[in-house]
Amino acid sequence: MKVFIDGKFYDEAKAKVSVLDHGLLYGDGVFEGIRAYNGRVFKLKEHIDRLFYSAKAILMTLPMSHAELMKATVDTIRKNKLRDGYVRLVVTRGVGTLGLNPRSCKNPSVIIIAGKIQVYPPELYAKGMDIVTVPTTRNLHSAVNPAIKSLNYLNNILAKIEANNAGVEEAVMLNAEGFVAECTADNIFIIKNGDLMTPPLSAGALYGITRGTVMDIASQSGIKVSEPTLTRYDLFNADECFLTGTGAEIMPVVKIDGRVIGNGKPGLLTRKLVEKYHALTNSSGEPI
Repeated sequence: MKVFIDGKFYDEAKAKVSVLDHGLLYGDGVFEGIRAYNGRVFKLKEHIDRLFYSAKAILMTLPMSHAELMKATVDTIRKNKLRDGYVRLVVTRGVGTLGLNPRSCKNPSVIIIAGKIQVYPPELYAKGMDIVTVPTTRNLHSAVNPAIKSLNYLNNILAKIEANNAGVEEAVMLNAEGFVAECTADNIFIIKNGDLMTPPLSAGALYGITRGTVMDIASQSGIKVSEPTLTRYDLFNADECFLTGTGAEIMPVVKIDGRVIGNGKPGLLTRKLVEKYHALTNSSGEPI
């Protein structure tokens, strides 16, 4: 594997960061997860746009332009001879002194890793996933805003640990008011009476690139799409449920907190959205 670090490519074994990098010391930085399909990078512009939004929110000036980051991402995939794969684009605050003050970090660092990913076991896509609600709540907007894809993912990791302890792969996180926000690494959708619903960004949901893509596909297919506040009750009584994410793509959910969703199998509309999503990912994007 060849890893891009600040304009140069390094062999995986030699790709290193300083122990004084504030991304390592304090989780001070931002990132994006990006997918390549069939020789094209899917929604690359949208991912780089979101990276800039996250960086602005934490008062970080990215050391490369939008066009340069797009090119570096494509170059990294090409350097690793991938046609299908996953890219992790990371920008850390950079090397500084011990202590929280970001002013000691003069040069943010850009790291791009391209490889393969398998977020969930393949068989779950066919039979559907069981998930649970966990006690750890989603970050408040007034704390670390959930819209920021920061390197500080401890909130999500704690919820993932609770999912692991419950014997499942993923967990639903509620916000401080008790409304559904999202899962630890994915957005969540339900289908009720033929309509598609997902929690609003104001509830703590991330502005997911896959989330937005699925909403567009559904609208173009004549499915009514809305973003109401949702409770666990709404999830339990859904006809269908699925998760979305760059790594996960679209994952059907068949049981939540022990309640069977629909008939306990991936639903018809979910399967149709999966087909349309795969058709789109395999036919559009930035050429590698």
